[in-house]
Amino acid sequence: MTSAEESSQAAPGISSDDLDRVCRPLHAVFDEVRRIVLGQDALCRSLLVGLLADGHVLLEGLPGLAKSLAVQSLATAVGGSFRRLQFTPDLLPADLLGTQVYNPQSGEWSTRRGPVFANFVLADEINRAPAKVQSALLEAMQERQVSLAGDTTPLPEPFLVLATQNPIEQEGTYPLPEAQVDRFLLKVVVDYPSREHEDAMVEQMASTANKPRAQNVASADDILTARELVDRVHVADAVRGYAIDLVRASRDPEEAGIPELASILRTGASPRASIGLILAARATALLDGRDYTTPDDVRTIAREVLRHRLILSYEAQARDVSTDDAVDTLLRHTKAP
Repeated sequence: MTSAEESSQAAPGISSDDLDRVCRPLHAVFDEVRRIVLGQDALCRSLLVGLLADGHVLLEGLPGLAKSLAVQSLATAVGGSFRRLQFTPDLLPADLLGTQVYNPQSGEWSTRRGPVFANFVLADEINRAPAKVQSALLEAMQERQVSLAGDTTPLPEPFLVLATQNPIEQEGTYPLPEAQVDRFLLKVVVDYPSREHEDAMVEQMASTANKPRAQNVASADDILTARELVDRVHVADAVRGYAIDLVRASRDPEEAGIPELASILRTGASPRASIGLILAARATALLDGRDYTTPDDVRTIAREVLRHRLILSYEAQARDVSTDDAVDTLLRHTKAP
């Protein structure tokens, strides 16, 4: 009996009606976003996986690859509030979180909320902000709340931070601390579209008017309902063990029988990566209309969950080895159920 068959038989009671009811708006959102963002289906799907798994997404790519457009289109399709904040070296935490404002007429203080109080927050070029701003964002990402003047205010649900960074232009940037990078569930590398898609993109967008805009095709409640179903997607012991083996092999490649990784990796992934692999695999399975996960779900999402959590050795950097190469080596040498 295959692992998938075992998982299917052991799956909890998620009816086909429930799956259909939840997946219909999800697929409508995916189709709507990809209608606007041509040639970036993988990006659109990853954004949905992050949203379903309640995990933030780090987008890395050169300017002009529709990263911001994809995030804004997702927010519109879901019917959520959207705020975009351009991160700059002179940004202050109050510019992100908000501040206390004094009214001289009433003699009272009131709270003016910052742009972080939205369902979808686009932190554009996040690595250009100083450490204090990044630390302020860290609490919002991890705790889903903001502390202002001694008061703690919860953030709206769903809440998703989607941050972008330019992999080439590093002048005037502040490298993201490992603790903050680890808070992102996924790191998505956005590449150029194919010529066919670029041709369609130029035809669609090279106009001063009547540019296509995303339409609202679902609701925030649809997303929250789908998240409840994500938690009910079954994970077989063998699949969970496979995800853990991948992560542990990154920490001790010698013990895992992958000696070539020992000279490549300086630091492996934390247990948060194991949790992230399973969460993302569950969301991936639900998007595919299944109530159980398979090893393929883990493999499909492994690069995006692990690439930003691995720290390369100096030797690997000198040899121009990437973290994606390390993840591929892990996948090749770790036995799947």
